[in-house]
Amino acid sequence: GPGSMCTNIVYEWLKALQLPQYAESFVDNGYDDLEVCKQIGDPDLDAIGVLAPAHRRRILEAVHRLREQD
Repeated sequence: GPGSMCTNIVYEWLKALQLPQYAESFVDNGYDDLEVCKQIGDPDLDAIGVLAPAHRRRILEAVHRLREQD
């Protein structure tokens, strides 16, 4: 429910990117933890519905940082 959304790691991640409006769509599409988010590319953003180029760039840069943390 909406309560669990607030504690979801992907929500927190997107909120830090100032893109929390996409959190529900990420989770609905199965991107409900950061391990899965590491796999995101352009086709995934199409499916999730992130269409704004600036937002796509911000998310892809963050995905890149997630991969580097390993």
